[in-house]
Amino acid sequence: MRSRAVVVAGILSATLVCGGWFLELGYRGRAGRSLIDALPFGSGDGARVFAEVADRVTRDYVDSIGPDEVYQKAIDGMLQQLHDPHSAFLPPDRLRRLTESTTGSYVGLGVQIDIRDGWITIIAAVPGSPAERVGIQTGDRLIEIDGHATHGWTQDEASAALRGIPGTTVRIAVERPGVETPIRFSATRREIHMRAVRHAELVRPTIGYVDAVIFSDSTARELRGSVDSLRARGMRTLILDLRNDPGGLLAQGVAVADLFLDSGQTVVSMRGRSPGVTREYTDDSRQAWPGLRVILLVNRGTASASEIVAGALQDHDRALIVGSTSYGKGSAQTLFHVDDAALKLTTALWYTPSGRSINRRNRRDAGSDAGDDDGAEDADSAARADTMASRPSFHTDAGRLVYGGGGIAPDLVVGDSATPAGDAALQRALGTQWPLFRDALTGYALSLKGAHAPTPADGVPTLAMRDALWHEMHQRGIHLDRATFDRLAPAVDRWMTLEIERYVFGPDAAFQTRLKTDPVMEAAVEAALHADSPRDLVMHPAAAAPGSRTGTPAR
Repeated sequence: MRSRAVVVAGILSATLVCGGWFLELGYRGRAGRSLIDALPFGSGDGARVFAEVADRVTRDYVDSIGPDEVYQKAIDGMLQQLHDPHSAFLPPDRLRRLTESTTGSYVGLGVQIDIRDGWITIIAAVPGSPAERVGIQTGDRLIEIDGHATHGWTQDEASAALRGIPGTTVRIAVERPGVETPIRFSATRREIHMRAVRHAELVRPTIGYVDAVIFSDSTARELRGSVDSLRARGMRTLILDLRNDPGGLLAQGVAVADLFLDSGQTVVSMRGRSPGVTREYTDDSRQAWPGLRVILLVNRGTASASEIVAGALQDHDRALIVGSTSYGKGSAQTLFHVDDAALKLTTALWYTPSGRSINRRNRRDAGSDAGDDDGAEDADSAARADTMASRPSFHTDAGRLVYGGGGIAPDLVVGDSATPAGDAALQRALGTQWPLFRDALTGYALSLKGAHAPTPADGVPTLAMRDALWHEMHQRGIHLDRATFDRLAPAVDRWMTLEIERYVFGPDAAFQTRLKTDPVMEAAVEAALHADSPRDLVMHPAAAAPGSRTGTPAR
């Protein structure tokens, strides 16, 4: 099947110069005419050859394949041959997901879900959502939707069933720890807006933390409100967490950077072939918080619009960049709507104020629609292979050395929540049983919740709790000898703590635990405590050149 797509795709590329012929040809083919007969007068050889091949495939290939399927395979194959992971044809379902991620809105009940033991499990209900209002809780197991049992469903299947038309009703049943019989709810779907800023709090009396999880159409507004609120409470240093933010809308990336830059400062430059694409985005107003010290956290999941913000603030010496090298998506895409689908096509490259492109060529991965980025995980191995010596160098406004090519290199490199050695050893010991171990953790945490069992005040699991988890694992058929289990107790305890806090105390409690043990946050707080001004922060000795280890200048 793959070879057929590639053959047709190579020929289809000629139709790019034929205007609307390709779509019109598909319509005529369905009407029963020969694809060759449908050729418009004066078409080039490429179009003629493509039509002949497509006609032969539909009429003579050993397996039955209709004209519509031929065209879909040709489109997919042509885009694949561009070797661009960010250009893709989006059928209606993928277009819907992209639209939801960039607007932050969808119609449904407002629940965050995961799969545990083959069941849809509630992680959290969105505050103020229909799910929260009817009483759905963290840890509930969703066993039925509109009369259909959900065991074995995927997250996509469950999401599709819960979403629908505003004002319509969905009937669900859940199993709750400590409750013997299923609980039934009837909830009315409505528009849910997922906040781009999930957490905003003081981590020290004068140090604030804000995260931005995506650049949807409300990111700049939400960020401004969160920062103003923390400033009113005494914040003097902002730690803005852009880790694993896949980007989103270009306009929102520009708007967020505008909050921290002064009038006349360049945010980003776009360069492309299409009319109107090439332009420079410049800040047109004074920055909102001139004296605010700013630290940005980035990692390999930081991409696209979030990299625009990081690049602009780094080039203008406005923020200290801490973490690990970002994804390296220095391109912008345009959506061209085709009926109820769309073509997402790379139409420009973008450059930071110093003139650097941070774009990295990646293996194609058309399976993701998060923001305007696809396949951010591919950057992992490439990031480790990067060396500063092989990358083009540029200078910030203050003369600091920065680099192009392959993502935003942090001023201060800190292992991004690197997997502790014990955790890695635990995962190796469990091997393919790791998902079963996660199920056992959740099962044990939910049993504590159902029994209203007390948990240690210091949050550290007791020996009795560890024994109980061991028995839970044994009952589930997880094979791990007790000596290895005991030797890896610190790692087991960390996972137990996170799972118990997530399902017993809620996702916010689990977030707080992760934040307290995050080495990137620790480094950011340490840098903030030793800076008296925004310039002091950016000129941190360990940040003399991007690529530095904590406290050690790059060489």
